[in-house]
Amino acid sequence: MAERGALSLLSLLCLTFLRTETTAAKHVDKGSAAQPFTPFWFTVEPEDTLAIRGNSALLNCSTHSDPAAAAVRVEWKKDGTFMSLVSDERRSVLPDGSLFFAHVVHSKHNKPDEGTYQCVATIDNIGSISSRTARLAVAGMPRFASQPSPAAVHLGSSQVMACEVNGDLVPFARWEKDRLPLEPSARLVQLPSGALVISNATEADAGLYRCLVENVGSSKASDEAQLQTLPETGEERKLEFLVQPAPVTKAVGADVLLPCLVTGFPAPRLRWMFGDKHLEESEGRVELLGGGSLQISNLTEEDAGVYTCAADSGNATVEAQAQLTMQVPPRFVKRPDNIYAYESMDIVFECEVSGSPAPTVKWVKNGDAVIPSDYFKIIKEHNLQVLGLVKSDEGFYQCLAENDAGNIQSSAQLVILDHDVALPSFPPPSLTPNTADHVTPGSRGAARPAGPAPSPPRDVVASLVSTRFIKLTWRPPAEPHGDELTFSVFYSQEGTSRERVVNTSRPGEMQVTIQNLMPDTKYRFRVVAHNGNGQGESSAALKVATQAEVQVPGPAPNLQAASNSPTSVSLSWDKPLTGNGEMLTYKLYYTDKSFGSEQDVDVDAQSYAMTGLKKNTEYSFRVVANNQHGPGVSTDDIVVRTLSDVPSAPPQNLTVEVQNSKSIMLRWQPPPLSGQNGEITSYKIRYRKGYRRSEAAEVTAGTQLVKLIDGLERGTEYSFRVSAMTVNGTGPATEWTAAETFESDLDESRVPDQPSSLHVRPLVSSIVVSWTPPENQDIVVRGYSIGYGIGSPHTQTIKVDYKQRYYTIENLDPSSHYVITLKAYNNMGEGIPVYESANTRPQSDLDVDPYELSHAPYTPVPDPSPMMPPVGVQASVLTHDTIKVTWADNSLPKNQKITDNRFYTVRWKTNIPANTKVKTANATSLSHMVTGLKPNTLYEFSVMVTKGRRSSTWSMTAQGTTFETTPSSSPKDVTVVSKENKPRTIIVNWQPPSEANGKITGYIIYYSTDVNAEVHDWVIEPVVGNRLTHQIQDLTLDTTYYFKIQARNSKGMGPMSEAVHFRTPKTSNLPPKPGPPGNSHPQDPGTAVGVGGNGESHILVIVIIISVGAFTIIVVVVGAFLCTRRTTSHQKKKRAASKSSNGSHKYKGNSKDLKPPDLWIHHERLELKPMDKSPDPNPVMTETPIPRTSQDITPADAGLDGNPHLQQRRNSYRGHESEDSMSALAARRGMRPKMMMPFDAQPPQQSVRNAPSSEPLPAATTSSQVSCPSEIMVDPEGSYHGSTTTEEEASYSGNLPPHRSAHPHAHAHPLKSFGVPAIAAPGHPAYESPALPSTPLLAQTASIGTLGRTRTPMVVTVPNAPDVPETSKMLEDVDSSYEPDELTEEMAHLEGLMKDLNAITTAP
Repeated sequence: MAERGALSLLSLLCLTFLRTETTAAKHVDKGSAAQPFTPFWFTVEPEDTLAIRGNSALLNCSTHSDPAAAAVRVEWKKDGTFMSLVSDERRSVLPDGSLFFAHVVHSKHNKPDEGTYQCVATIDNIGSISSRTARLAVAGMPRFASQPSPAAVHLGSSQVMACEVNGDLVPFARWEKDRLPLEPSARLVQLPSGALVISNATEADAGLYRCLVENVGSSKASDEAQLQTLPETGEERKLEFLVQPAPVTKAVGADVLLPCLVTGFPAPRLRWMFGDKHLEESEGRVELLGGGSLQISNLTEEDAGVYTCAADSGNATVEAQAQLTMQVPPRFVKRPDNIYAYESMDIVFECEVSGSPAPTVKWVKNGDAVIPSDYFKIIKEHNLQVLGLVKSDEGFYQCLAENDAGNIQSSAQLVILDHDVALPSFPPPSLTPNTADHVTPGSRGAARPAGPAPSPPRDVVASLVSTRFIKLTWRPPAEPHGDELTFSVFYSQEGTSRERVVNTSRPGEMQVTIQNLMPDTKYRFRVVAHNGNGQGESSAALKVATQAEVQVPGPAPNLQAASNSPTSVSLSWDKPLTGNGEMLTYKLYYTDKSFGSEQDVDVDAQSYAMTGLKKNTEYSFRVVANNQHGPGVSTDDIVVRTLSDVPSAPPQNLTVEVQNSKSIMLRWQPPPLSGQNGEITSYKIRYRKGYRRSEAAEVTAGTQLVKLIDGLERGTEYSFRVSAMTVNGTGPATEWTAAETFESDLDESRVPDQPSSLHVRPLVSSIVVSWTPPENQDIVVRGYSIGYGIGSPHTQTIKVDYKQRYYTIENLDPSSHYVITLKAYNNMGEGIPVYESANTRPQSDLDVDPYELSHAPYTPVPDPSPMMPPVGVQASVLTHDTIKVTWADNSLPKNQKITDNRFYTVRWKTNIPANTKVKTANATSLSHMVTGLKPNTLYEFSVMVTKGRRSSTWSMTAQGTTFETTPSSSPKDVTVVSKENKPRTIIVNWQPPSEANGKITGYIIYYSTDVNAEVHDWVIEPVVGNRLTHQIQDLTLDTTYYFKIQARNSKGMGPMSEAVHFRTPKTSNLPPKPGPPGNSHPQDPGTAVGVGGNGESHILVIVIIISVGAFTIIVVVVGAFLCTRRTTSHQKKKRAASKSSNGSHKYKGNSKDLKPPDLWIHHERLELKPMDKSPDPNPVMTETPIPRTSQDITPADAGLDGNPHLQQRRNSYRGHESEDSMSALAARRGMRPKMMMPFDAQPPQQSVRNAPSSEPLPAATTSSQVSCPSEIMVDPEGSYHGSTTTEEEASYSGNLPPHRSAHPHAHAHPLKSFGVPAIAAPGHPAYESPALPSTPLLAQTASIGTLGRTRTPMVVTVPNAPDVPETSKMLEDVDSSYEPDELTEEMAHLEGLMKDLNAITTAP
């Protein structure tokens, strides 16, 4: 029994364990798996159908769904209401879901089958989807709105036989001739209305015609009409339209036929225009049918526009226009996606559609329309937002889009998950920006460790209550059971079951602000804490009411404006959605976009018709609602352009110019802007021979302002006039202007010859001039130019017509000697002049000359008065681009009224030397508006008058400067560089805008770390207008900044420049303090080191190192020799012994600023030259004017600053040359570069000390050692100073390590410190190995090599001058202490060393 009990107990434990595991497994499965979306959509949807009464009809509908799901139930809606088909014997649903009509019922008073149908498919417990809608139309009884009537047609002409039937029955209409079917052809075309067009009629077209409608259940025929043919008599018949094109609307992909039929004699030539372009036939798409009707197949959106049918018979022209409007069915740009979500979350179904006209969008949930409310909102035009999800929101949501061309639908499923089910990672849900925060860590459904959840949060209070938001605060739970707690706030409006949630933004935060609440409304709030174990207990509900607000109206929604006519606009809007109190009035603001001033009008209703507007002008409108609290929020501006109209003014300044015997050139200017009333699409030119009534016509493009009329008759006078055309029609024409063609074709490729004779007859105050034309009559003469003056013929010039042979020069001085010249001219220029002179008679002579009375010419003399130039020219500046020029004409009557065909030419140009182009324009009044000028620019204007073939000289000039306007371009060439040794500081440089449009008074620099940030979030730095550079400090290291610049003048701000980015350095690059060379750190691989930067293997570096070593030996030898000349013979022997032992002599004592002379050795010439010294002991680095890269080239400058002599050389390079520096520079500019090395007399062992500095020291790779090198120190401003050693400074010469021979692999090689300055490690004694002098050649190479890139600064310690007490004495007696023999010996030794060095450097 005991064993059985034990076994039973063990079995029970096992079963308990297995059940626990199974339950846990199920829990895990439940937590990791989500219900999949159900595949459910329509495979076939119903389409619009035309049914015939009494026949059957079918509306197709079928769906696809998961076979494992429940069966699909299909129902049908008619006109939005579900149909009951249970007991309907005539209508039934087929197994696939289609709706079948056994026979269609339709009568005048009973139309049960006609309407709009929709298929609705449902899967129980999942949801429903609805198809697109389809219209079932039933063909009606045939009715003839018009029938054919008897007619007659001339042979070769055209005729139309009318037959208009119901629009839906046109496809069933056909024609018969003599009771036989009539087959359509290119000559016989049936129009969309049903009418028949017969073009190019023949005798066979005579007969009886009738129209029939068949195959619609009942046939019907029209009356018969007799068509007779008539012979062509040849009499002129006026052009008239038999059929004109009418406005039509078509869908994309359809075909259209635009009818156009014109009759008249002579037979007109028909052509079509699309906009302002001639329309040519294209194979398969654009065809001309039936004598001129236009057929376009497979229409596209680009085919929409105005089509013009123009007929021209040679004597007259007629036109007709029609608008083709294209419709595009709706199509989805973005379909809604399936969504997983939790309760209380906010979601958005996105839906984006396109089409023409713009589709309307509505949402359907499970077949029922979604009505917008506080929790179902339409946002961003078409998207559906659902707030505070509840379980009943599950199902299928559909986006239905519809316009006049069709309708479409797309569905998406919403699945609400339990909180212990994880949101699937794919597909991602479409969430609002706040929803990402609404998914709390405790609601992800992932397996979590078992443990206690938090207790309820304590002391939940509303710390701030406003009209539209409430701020909640609370204390943490008494039992948090965890460290990092997050909180969720659930809230709902009182009286509703929908609860929304907002989460805290970071762990531990115990406050949240609930936004977008309704004023004066009660809400319930509760707070839940989450820890690592999940969601805790909820706090008690807190009820809070928002405050009421006194509210002015919000913006009036749905503001719409449409132009009804060229001078009126209709506006409508809806009542504002927000605002306490009744709307009292609306104020409508409107602005003429071309003028700029805003006007307003008070409106009591929600619509208004604005009249009295300008034609074809853009206006902006906005509406502000008013209630008892005052005016509300304005709507956004809406812009609409009034319709165009025919031009109300003729073209301006028409001129005609005879080209030859068969052609005349016409030129004109467009009508004034106020009279164009739309875009000028073309110009029509009418001309006639003499004053006959019959006219010919030519049409040009809208931008063409010149036309050559050719094919004219010789020696014939023609009259011309021009009219402008818009899409609306033709405007008024100019006055007739006449010109006569030449009798024969003359040559105008050269200037005319000299007039064959010139005769003058002086009177008291006038001279009568007569002449004969040039002998060569084959050259065109367009006129004659007469010049005259006292003593010179160039004082005044008069031009007369080519037909004129006499001219009287008046208003002359008596008893004066005048010189007269005559030249013939044409378009090529003026010909050779002929000269004559005459003396006017004295004042005592008779006023009337007897000779003149007896020999008066029988030919009538034309008006002899010369054309005087206009006077009183004034330039009135109106705007930044417009100046009005006015003048007076003394040759006009006192009222200044122009009664003849004279015109004025206005000439203007700027005072900019680079732009000397002169522009002109013609005017027929005493003023002209010059537009299109540049802002803030001085212009000069002058005017000339022309009457017939005579023109005046140019008037006195008038000047005017256009007003300033805001800059139209941004500052250019924006660059950003870093400041030397200050990585947190950058310098921004730029150039002024190319189109400043005025004086730049300032700039604004915008900078930000986010290039996409709003403008108001950028940091701004103002800069005065005369600055083109600016320094910005305290930036963050290793950060990318974006910079924009905006220019400002007195009129405002210009556009911003494109963003320029710059990344600050990662670190400030502070180097370690210098230490012993033996402990120097390796160089950064990215830093340019030494001269070439590519290692010790470089041949040039090796040669230079060997050369420097040789020179170091020379320095030691010569220095020892010079310093020991003043000793005794015994001391000389000691010096020789010391010299033979490699110079072990050490200097002792102190000396202040005493240096032996430096010597430059030209190894090719073997010359010793003293090295110039700068008188300034502390040279300060100056700012170089040479442009640099983003970081200055510090290695090259640092060494120069540490060396007074090279500092002087650098200053001479900057433009302050002295004679010595110029000579040194000239020596370096020889035929080939010379190796110039400084010769320093100091010994190799010398005291060295570190230069304390908190700033990074630049590398001294380009410095040349001097006798007393100074320490390099950096002041806080970044300038470099040299400091000399004082007497109080300790000398470390006695502590230097013993000198040893250089080894190539020695870590502290003395030569290596020349080519690669070592960076000493901090914390070591400040000892240096002997420093060898560098060369200017190396300095030059390093400077050139570093110009193109930045280099990391390196620390270099420069040795101080040794304390040598004997130096002063040595310098004092240097001349007397030299012995010739020893000097010769040393020089010979030096020459040998130089030859060896030369052989080394020239070796390959």
